[in-house]
Amino acid sequence: MIINFLIIIQVQMKTVSLINMKGGVGKTTVAVNLADFLVNRESKKVLLVDVDPQFNATQCILQGDKYIEYINNGGYTIVDIFDGSARITNSIVDGPTEHKAVKYADIKPAKSPRGFDYIPGALQLFKLEMSAGSGRENRLRNYLSTLQDDYDYVIIDSPPTPSVWMISALIASDYYLIPVKPDPISMTGIDLLQGIISERAENYGFPCKCCGIVLTMVDLRSTLHIEAERFFDQKSRWNGLLYGKYLLKRTDIARGQLSNQYIRDLPESQVKADFSAIVKEFIRRTEK
Repeated sequence: MIINFLIIIQVQMKTVSLINMKGGVGKTTVAVNLADFLVNRESKKVLLVDVDPQFNATQCILQGDKYIEYINNGGYTIVDIFDGSARITNSIVDGPTEHKAVKYADIKPAKSPRGFDYIPGALQLFKLEMSAGSGRENRLRNYLSTLQDDYDYVIIDSPPTPSVWMISALIASDYYLIPVKPDPISMTGIDLLQGIISERAENYGFPCKCCGIVLTMVDLRSTLHIEAERFFDQKSRWNGLLYGKYLLKRTDIARGQLSNQYIRDLPESQVKADFSAIVKEFIRRTEK
């Protein structure tokens, strides 16, 4: 008699924050396109979380009128995760509005046209009082723990500042990925970034570790990317973390983002092939 055993392997959800203290390095570009490629090229279930108060990632998914419509229809944002209490907000148009207390189970991610789910950002995050040590920095981690069976990956787009929002993202994450523009200022700041992350990891006790560095906005007419590669190879703390492919500088990428166009939509095959290789390396590094 032959007995067939069905072995079910439970794949653990991986949460990855994109971190850099310098703005304009392509962090949001990598975040939204990583989510897009993981879903549409790698058949993964993905949640994108916009923790940046400037909510650039959200604007890459929803245009202004659609975002307003989403909010007016009672859609949830990152503010609801960090502030579940009843509160009153003031609007110039509508005046004071009462918001009832929100439970984690109430907060449903939105569905993007690209196939991944997302928690939209909100400018109101600037107004939310959240001092370090208040306990609110753990709320994102607590919320994501309720979604363990729903996704393969959670991608968090964090703000370009060493703020409590960035710390909340790291506390919630298994890994962090660093997009870096190969210029002298960015290269100087990355050691400082790692120092701040290490200090916060010790203070808060989170086990989040680096899953690599991706060079972005690479101009092949310059030698800066070669110098950057040499920089990372020569420093022991960064050795082996640099991804094999990089994101080329293309005006089409920046121009298309706010009209909800992604790297997969570009006609240039080289950029798509390189980013696809980045995504595959990302998967290998986070599934060890």
